[in-house]
Amino acid sequence: MNQSLNSLPDDPVLLKAMVLALQGKVESLQANEQAHLVLITWFKQALAKLRRQRFGASSEKIDREIAQLELALENLETAHPCQEPEDEQLPVPELATSTLEEPPKPTRGKPRVRSDVERERVTLQSPKACPECGGELRLIGEDVSELVEFITAKLKVIETARPKTSCRVCEKIVQAPAPTRPIEKSSAGASLLAHILISKFDDHLPLYRQNEILARHGIDIPRSTLSDWCGLAMKTLAPLSELLKAEVMLSDRLHTDDTPIDVLGRQFKAASGSGKASRQGRIWTYVRDDRPFAGEAPPIAAYWFSANRKADNPRCHLKEFSGILQADAYAGYKQLYDSGDIKEAACWAHWRRDFHDIFTATKSELARYALEQIGKLYDIERQISGKPPDLRHEGNRPLMTVLLDCI
Repeated sequence: MNQSLNSLPDDPVLLKAMVLALQGKVESLQANEQAHLVLITWFKQALAKLRRQRFGASSEKIDREIAQLELALENLETAHPCQEPEDEQLPVPELATSTLEEPPKPTRGKPRVRSDVERERVTLQSPKACPECGGELRLIGEDVSELVEFITAKLKVIETARPKTSCRVCEKIVQAPAPTRPIEKSSAGASLLAHILISKFDDHLPLYRQNEILARHGIDIPRSTLSDWCGLAMKTLAPLSELLKAEVMLSDRLHTDDTPIDVLGRQFKAASGSGKASRQGRIWTYVRDDRPFAGEAPPIAAYWFSANRKADNPRCHLKEFSGILQADAYAGYKQLYDSGDIKEAACWAHWRRDFHDIFTATKSELARYALEQIGKLYDIERQISGKPPDLRHEGNRPLMTVLLDCI
């Protein structure tokens, strides 16, 4: 207190009033201090949880939330020790709503079953008469519970018999023609081939594991045979793949990206000089997806493989395309934009990654601000996804204008 003892009044009533006022202020400060300690504890727990989750596909988003929480925690810990008694309330730093609000807890324990999954209703009948008094029972409702069962896939061998007949007059032999097969002279049916391809390329099950799984179902297919079937099945599906590629290139808008992939081959072992029997190739993906702005065209994706990342690859893939192309800043696309047939649409995700890298390296406040604004733009996008273009423009244009002007 700034007042000395000599300056205090002698009147007991005034002294009691001053004591009560000081006691109220102390209680208020203690409550405020306790609230801040609770808030600091919550921030530390949230930071620890986010740091444990930061490795993965959403690491950049988590890094943004970590940065916001660290800033707020730093402000709290800095302001709290320096708090003067005259201040009646400690300022609480304002953070993005998505950072402070607890996310809704998902429903636990109950699986989400699609509406088109087959359902079987079993009704357990009640007794005809009351077990207590023997009176007549009437229906007043029912309790319904669900039990999810898995019907194991099974193999089936289809024997196709083609009886041979001969003419009694001219001895000509007559027989029904053999049905076509997905792979000539192979015992693999279309459904089995589809299962093998989906398991390998979508479920990422290696062929040796598929060999073990199929053996449990009662058939032993050598891995070499499975490998041959995969290659021959892909040749059978090649015309369909070409139709999909032609269809995707008729679109007005395309999204594209490429990703590295290791290509195995004994011929690479000697050429590499390092004894490594693989080489890095590229998978180029071109996607039409008009669902975000309520477009009517069905989504479609086409894939090309190349042994390198030269600019000749996208130029060859897109030679028939004319429209808007959304891609990253790969220099190989520049020649396509310069031709005038293809218009560039920048990608917020790739641009945001640049700001993220800058902020990680330099802690730049401008980069931090850009990340926060792009995060708000993502929040708006989640709300307007699937809306017509006019409603989308109405929702994101104000923030987009501010962000672009600032940057």
